Amino acid sequence: MAYSISNSSFLLSRPSPSHKTSLAATSHSFLSLHSASTARQFSSLSAARIRRGRVCAAVAIEKEVPENERPETFLRSADPAAVSTSVRARFEKMIRDVQDEVCAALEAADGTGKFKEDVWSRPGGGGGISRVLQDGTVFEKAGVNVSVVYGTMPPEAYRAAKGNAGADNGGAKAGPVPFFAAGISSVLHPKNPFAPTLHFNYRYFETDAPKDTPGAPRQWWFGGGTDLTPSYIIEEDVKHFHSIQKKACDKFDPSFYPRFKKWCDDYFYIKHRGERRGLGGIFFDDMNDYDQEMLLGFATECAKSVVPAYIPIIEKRKDTPFTEEHKAWQQLRRGRYVEFNLVYDRGTTFGLKTGGRIESILVSLPLTARWQYDHQPEVGSEEWKLLDACINPKEWL
Repeated sequence: MAYSISNSSFLLSRPSPSHKTSLAATSHSFLSLHSASTARQFSSLSAARIRRGRVCAAVAIEKEVPENERPETFLRSADPAAVSTSVRARFEKMIRDVQDEVCAALEAADGTGKFKEDVWSRPGGGGGISRVLQDGTVFEKAGVNVSVVYGTMPPEAYRAAKGNAGADNGGAKAGPVPFFAAGISSVLHPKNPFAPTLHFNYRYFETDAPKDTPGAPRQWWFGGGTDLTPSYIIEEDVKHFHSIQKKACDKFDPSFYPRFKKWCDDYFYIKHRGERRGLGGIFFDDMNDYDQEMLLGFATECAKSVVPAYIPIIEKRKDTPFTEEHKAWQQLRRGRYVEFNLVYDRGTTFGLKTGGRIESILVSLPLTARWQYDHQPEVGSEEWKLLDACINPKEWL
């Protein structure tokens, strides 16, 4: 995946539900840590055309402007949505609060490492805050980014993404579709092989087309998830992590956890290996089929659950003794992490193809990884058990 929130070109299609790349999936590109870049975001798309159900658009990419201080809000003061009671304003406040909470918890757990912060804005509207802790005592690399951005997209892109590219709008010509995207995204790579990697991402996306724009009504949706990628299965840790995800889901709908756990297992699948990247968690996208306030509350609950789901595991495992063999296996599993992010993750591939800021795109990758020719763990070993669980997803609760 890659740090993100930025870029702007489209390659939109409608694949299977478990891997759908709809407009919501594209918002995942902007906002995920696995996305285009914390440095750029698009202001306009032009020369869009539809070919075989896809939209290919030329891109105008704005370079970010470094800022010395964090603004109170990235929302435009003249924007009616900037009022503190709007969904946009409350979602921005939530992701910035979570960024502060997670970074404070990670620094406390690490003991010596401190986050480096970059604040940026974009001329077209919005900006972001990127934070990275590197070479700490506990964490090899940890990144926590937020972004709030504005832009426009061609109506063709909007209609194709929503599955009605050929819709007849009575001969009227639609204009550009304004969009709003905000999100938080993070990947945390500990040094100890018995301490798992964590990824989380929560995002909100709107189109806000003018009333006189045919074929592009106002739309909104939420997406996100939290997933765990250990090198060794410590069952009490995995059960703890999944229990926190289930608890957050059950507060809103008991069907959410089993549904989003399967979605997570399906999404983080390394096809050429025939295995999952890790031991899952929850993942959802394109969510607008429930009350908006309910989904805002759900996304907030999930994001606020990151610290209680992860920090107790880190505190238990950060000082666990390990051998060179344990470290070598961790590096092999890190290699799988790299493979998924560079080959399959929508945000990363989107950013690489559209000229995003490379440091932001690749910030989710670990500092070190390993590829060993034809490595096969011994059947029945702890390493084999992990691989088996990645090939055959398990129910942990």
